[in-house]
Amino acid sequence: MSFGDPNNPYGPPPPQPPTAPGYGYPQQPGIPPQGYPQQPAYPGYPVANMMPQTMPGLMTTARVLLYIVAAVQILIGIFAIFGAATLNDASNAGEDAFGDNDFSDIGHAGAGVVLVVALLFLALAGLSITLGVKFSRGGQGIRITTMVYGILGAIFGFLILIGAADAGSSAALVWALLWIGFGGIMAAAMIVPSGAAWFNRPRY
Repeated sequence: MSFGDPNNPYGPPPPQPPTAPGYGYPQQPGIPPQGYPQQPAYPGYPVANMMPQTMPGLMTTARVLLYIVAAVQILIGIFAIFGAATLNDASNAGEDAFGDNDFSDIGHAGAGVVLVVALLFLALAGLSITLGVKFSRGGQGIRITTMVYGILGAIFGFLILIGAADAGSSAALVWALLWIGFGGIMAAAMIVPSGAAWFNRPRY
């Protein structure tokens, strides 16, 4: 038997075919095996690699209008509170001068009604601000509430418009058109597909 014989048990072993990387050998802890496609090693993958979502333009407009409406509602509420206080003081003065009388009773009742209206406007202002703030993280509940809120605001403006047409008041006409426009934009921003997609987007 010669040394060149490949079956010689005393000769050097025949060369082995190369082993593919990552096969047949234990891997070191924390080192991924070679030969497989790897995910990008970015912190927070895949969330960190996603493009930031931007609020649609009509949604941004509706949000600004909500804040404007809230400011107007706060002013109306404050003035109504002062009006209720003034009317109540006048009724008290009438009672002091003339005793109990029908005019003083009517004044007290009117002051109570004006105070309720003031509190209603302040509550609506709180709702307007809450809806505007929740546009960033809110879901379908915020969308539906804003849509209904805008529709009711447009209806309120339409009622003012009818009264302004009967009275011939240009100031009331402008006020009515503003409410119709604001309410219509709010409702439309929630109805269009971009608004629905914004509130349906995934949140991380």
